[in-house]
Amino acid sequence: MNSPIKPLADRVVAVRKEARTQTASGIYLPDTAKEKPTMAEVIAVGPDVQTLKVGQTIVYKDYSQTELQVNDQDYIIVREADVLATV
Repeated sequence: MNSPIKPLADRVVAVRKEARTQTASGIYLPDTAKEKPTMAEVIAVGPDVQTLKVGQTIVYKDYSQTELQVNDQDYIIVREADVLATV
């Protein structure tokens, strides 16, 4: 997926993974009960990013991202320092 957003410095552009709609025991969750997932797929990296690559799945700090919608697609922008892990 190409990103219409070009990140600067140590920023990463990613697309949030879909939240699970069913629990392990089979109960379906309504939209109001779902938490926003803190996992996303990296689609672009800034020039100063050293450890992340396009295509990786990341776990990031909640409330540390900037949310943006471009062409009916939701994106998040996260600093590399706010990424906690790769999956």
